[in-house]
Amino acid sequence: MKQLIISIGRESGSGGHEIAEKLAQRFDLPLYDKNLLTEIARDKNLDEEALRKYEEAPRNHFFGRSIRGRNHAMLNNSMQAGVFAIQTSWLQEKAEAGDSFIVVGRCAEAALAHHPGLVSIFICGDPDARIDRLMKRHNFTFREASDYMVKQDKRRRAYHDENCTGSWGDAPNYHLTISSTPMGIDRTADFLESYIRERMKD
Repeated sequence: MKQLIISIGRESGSGGHEIAEKLAQRFDLPLYDKNLLTEIARDKNLDEEALRKYEEAPRNHFFGRSIRGRNHAMLNNSMQAGVFAIQTSWLQEKAEAGDSFIVVGRCAEAALAHHPGLVSIFICGDPDARIDRLMKRHNFTFREASDYMVKQDKRRRAYHDENCTGSWGDAPNYHLTISSTPMGIDRTADFLESYIRERMKD
């Protein structure tokens, strides 16, 4: 089978992770998301919990205002940069080995940009639909869901933009950006499956 790597970036509440799961089933591919550090820790004999503390965390600039804080920030930033480098290197090794997989987040569309088997996708959605999905998933109130959505998107944007040259969610940085709102999760997954299969013919 031709190598296929699918990277999926997503707004909070867009259903991007659920779509990634559906695509993983349809293409029979391993899915790397929060389990990525488990795989890396196993392969590299590293402490998973130590890695997870700094996973997908934007760097801390606030503490640079004091000497004590600056040292703390430097330590945090060093660890965050180190975990990012470990994840990126591991994904690149898998890609270079010819493996096919799906990865959610982790700046994969930038880290694996030069691999011909990559299909990079960003999934967004209308705010009201995203809030509604978060309310149902987490049993949030409207306010809780709205605050959670804003904070998660801000965190993801900060992490991405600190580690990549392109901006998080900007269409030119992906092969395809799509809103899950008009068609819903299942039909969006159907559309993406068709798109990916067409890409695989090239």
